[in-house]
Amino acid sequence: MHARAVAATTTALLGTAALLLPASQARAGAERPTVIAHRGASAYAPENTLAAVDKAAELGIGWVENDVQRTKDGELVVLHDDNLKRTTDVEEVFPGRAPWKVKDFTADEIARLDAGSWFSPAYAGARVPTLEQFMDRLELHHQKLLLEIKNPDLYPGIEGQTLKALANEGWLDADHLAGRLIVQSFSADSVRTVHELKPSVKTGFLGTPPTSDLADYADFADQINPSHSSISSDYVATVHEFDGPHGRPMEVFTWTVNDADTARLVAGYGVDGIITNNPDVVRDALPEK
Repeated sequence: MHARAVAATTTALLGTAALLLPASQARAGAERPTVIAHRGASAYAPENTLAAVDKAAELGIGWVENDVQRTKDGELVVLHDDNLKRTTDVEEVFPGRAPWKVKDFTADEIARLDAGSWFSPAYAGARVPTLEQFMDRLELHHQKLLLEIKNPDLYPGIEGQTLKALANEGWLDADHLAGRLIVQSFSADSVRTVHELKPSVKTGFLGTPPTSDLADYADFADQINPSHSSISSDYVATVHEFDGPHGRPMEVFTWTVNDADTARLVAGYGVDGIITNNPDVVRDALPEK
């Protein structure tokens, strides 16, 4: 049984009275939510580039989220979409290669692309980083990584490959595992695979599972990470009643919150982390603990 006995007993004793508490009191003494820079500080620099990592560091943000895809020749690169059209000049550089899917281009070809001009002329020439380059930049700034495995159905075996890359860069040592790395995905099967391959890695499931399914997710996910529009204080409190695979209460990191009012709202729900394109705005909106 994953639900903590104390929480379950308390809920039973208090009944509906507990649900009448204001959201801001739902978790008395709760820690201030962690602020995570979504694809780097992506409101201020082109998403998933090293410049976005640098901007997050400049703003004093310790956690950075990114997205991992795989090239035709098996290199892991940091890019949100499964194609290159939206955030690079691939249509100009390779006009005859539609639909410009990441999996159809080699790492060397992707390295030629401009991944910054679409955002601003100031970032012309920014490149799509490899996962190794991205980790090196995070390490330079002593930052932490929330890594999303994107589209795992397109890339069989990407979970093991990602874990190998993390290990090669020193990200599976005791220091990183203790509080500097989380691997997440919208695919429950992918999250489960990461947990089975490397049980010491902290994992998160992206989505809002029914509360009736949370016990199953607690077998392999340390976090439930839903869209902010899909949650309530009751949902967050229910997630917290379950212990994840490492024996600690499951956490909730919510996304993508970009304004102060919504940041304060979800903080009142008791979330543990807020993923945002505007990490300075969210940080400054949260009360000090």
